[in-house]
Amino acid sequence: MDQLTGYIGKKTLKFVNHILRLLAFAYRLLKLIFKRPVNGRALIRRNTFEQIYFTGVQALPIIIPISLIIGCILILQFTKVSGQYDLGKTTVLLIVRELGPIITAFLVILRSATAVTIEIGYMNTLHEIEAIEMAGIDPVLIICLPRLVGITLAVLCLFIVFDLVSILGGYVLIWTFTYIPIDSFLTQIAKSISGTDIAVGIVKAICFGIIITVTSLTHGFKIKKQVTEIPVGTSRAALESVFYCLVGNIIISAIFYM
Repeated sequence: MDQLTGYIGKKTLKFVNHILRLLAFAYRLLKLIFKRPVNGRALIRRNTFEQIYFTGVQALPIIIPISLIIGCILILQFTKVSGQYDLGKTTVLLIVRELGPIITAFLVILRSATAVTIEIGYMNTLHEIEAIEMAGIDPVLIICLPRLVGITLAVLCLFIVFDLVSILGGYVLIWTFTYIPIDSFLTQIAKSISGTDIAVGIVKAICFGIIITVTSLTHGFKIKKQVTEIPVGTSRAALESVFYCLVGNIIISAIFYM
């Protein structure tokens, strides 16, 4: 019994220490956003645009079909119970507040978070990070900050795309190919959506972008010795990102619903 208690205690302390490290790293990155670097601005800007292009623009062929499918399915199901629930409010609640941010975050985790962890892992094992430090350049400023800004902005933009395509695209497809009476659907959406609904989605998207980036970078920097550590670190980063996003989703929803 004492051994079990000691094991649980060690795991708990290790987990708490890991969370504190993530928070400290996130604080360091967020501080850099408000500082104007003396050197390397062009490189930071270029890396940021490249990250936005990779995470956001190249993910559009994936997120648009998914959002169309989800939008069509949800609208079809909502029309069946429109007599019991307000169709507009239900759509806004599920798509704008809940599904939009979390599905966007999951897609970014699968596509970009794993890539960031692998990239940093290879840079560590091949001693590229050490070479950057020996050149007198802060790798957090040149490597990490552009990824934080790029991924966070990409998550926010993809969230907006998901909401617009799922609601408008789903409505157009159902109106075109079915005989379901949903002529007043967009009017109900316009009446139901509020500033709070939009704020919830934006806050979640920004928080998810920060969580994904910080978690991926942290696990990437932990990979230092062997290339074979990269798959394990990448898997842990993806799983942790999913878990933290789910917890963050619950906390933010609870705050706004109170």
